Amino acid sequence: MKMKTITTKLAGLAMGSLLALSPMAAQAEDYPNAPIQVAVAYGPGGATDFQARIVTMMAGKENYLNMPMVIFNKPGAGGQKGWNWYASSASTDGHQLAAYNVPHFIAQSLKFETSYNVDNLEPVANWGADPAVLIVPANSPFNSAGELVEWSKANPGKLTVAGAGLYVGHHIAALQLDKAADISTKYIPAGGGVAAMKMVLGSQVMAGFNNLSDAYRQGNKIKILAVADNQREESFLPDVPTFKEQGIDIDDSSVNFRGIMARKGTPPEVLDYLAERVHLMFQDGKVAKKMKAGGSPMRIMTRDEVKAMWTERQAYLQELLADLK
Repeated sequence: MKMKTITTKLAGLAMGSLLALSPMAAQAEDYPNAPIQVAVAYGPGGATDFQARIVTMMAGKENYLNMPMVIFNKPGAGGQKGWNWYASSASTDGHQLAAYNVPHFIAQSLKFETSYNVDNLEPVANWGADPAVLIVPANSPFNSAGELVEWSKANPGKLTVAGAGLYVGHHIAALQLDKAADISTKYIPAGGGVAAMKMVLGSQVMAGFNNLSDAYRQGNKIKILAVADNQREESFLPDVPTFKEQGIDIDDSSVNFRGIMARKGTPPEVLDYLAERVHLMFQDGKVAKKMKAGGSPMRIMTRDEVKAMWTERQAYLQELLADLK
């Protein structure tokens, strides 16, 4: 089904007929007319890449986009390399989209000079929310977050903690741990979640923060000590307590929301079409089944819901990051 059906979809709206007759609508009539590229600002095999390939696998079906989505990776600097490219160089015709990670891109835009921010990117739909978890090697002497904190207090500055990058969810969780537990850890940005996980698996660091979905897939190769969220992840890690349950006041600030976005300047009717079809695609039963099998929590949100979430997280992170050193 091509974009020409967009006029039918808008017919019930007050401005539907005007949109159908506008030059912009005419330009978008044949959208999409080629495979849609989706940039992932992280490397192959990590949680974002893994999940993006699952949630887009049904795109070629006629009742979704009738055109495949093709993932390509632009990793580097905790997502900055890919998102800087996307916000400054990607096309605005709807054929080049990108996966977003929140709080990552918002926090980075607040702390660094980036080409991207909430004002020049357009959310399409959200597919998941992946909490950060505190992990240690399988042979680690630590069996709880409390034991790790006590060791760190007795050995200030010596606890090494890996994470994907600077001002990604992992880093925010590490900063919160230092503040909430009154400890001083050494955070090591590894250049991506896969690299950060390898550092823990290889005992190159004593601990790490990583995505729940990545940690879940490691099985007994690691120990998961705590979940950085306001509640347990009952579907995947029912026996792993939150930090709060262990007396450490860490909330859901580092939960990694993932979805698809477009560049500012993408035609409104293309955005509307994508917002409708991608949101439906994320709800496909085959997608849900594969996501669950991969230990990947889903949280499907509409374009309007994501807009509200971005606005709320922007204001919240401005305050949070000013208070975290």
